[in-house]
Amino acid sequence: MINTIDMRDLRHLNLFVGVTGVPTRYCFEYNNAIIFCVPRAQVSKSIGREAQNVRKISGIIKKRVKVIPKPNGIEDVKWFIEKIVEPIQFKEIEIKDDEVILTAGSQSKAALLGRHKRRLIEMQKIIKNFFGKEFRIV
Repeated sequence: MINTIDMRDLRHLNLFVGVTGVPTRYCFEYNNAIIFCVPRAQVSKSIGREAQNVRKISGIIKKRVKVIPKPNGIEDVKWFIEKIVEPIQFKEIEIKDDEVILTAGSQSKAALLGRHKRRLIEMQKIIKNFFGKEFRIV
């Protein structure tokens, strides 16, 4: 899973645990949003009634906040990426030996790459940390 936690991520994790009461070690940034991964059974508790916990955290750190279930293994890579890039749609994901290949249309591909390939680099880092594989968009 995630190899290193910097001070900013540690502050985000401490804030998340303080507000929600749900312990987690997984926090990362994608597309200028902070995404927290929690156990599947704890997702609704961490979001809170009428998303009050998410709104409170978002107001404090001044960024969008998402809460998604933590993947259990490489078999969960497809829905994990879908949850991260939501609402952008893509065609398919192919998992090879040491590589995850995402196939997308031209509009989706542009949205997944981002300006100066910023989103691609962020996603490569996320996939490398969670699954230990390289990531490519075709």
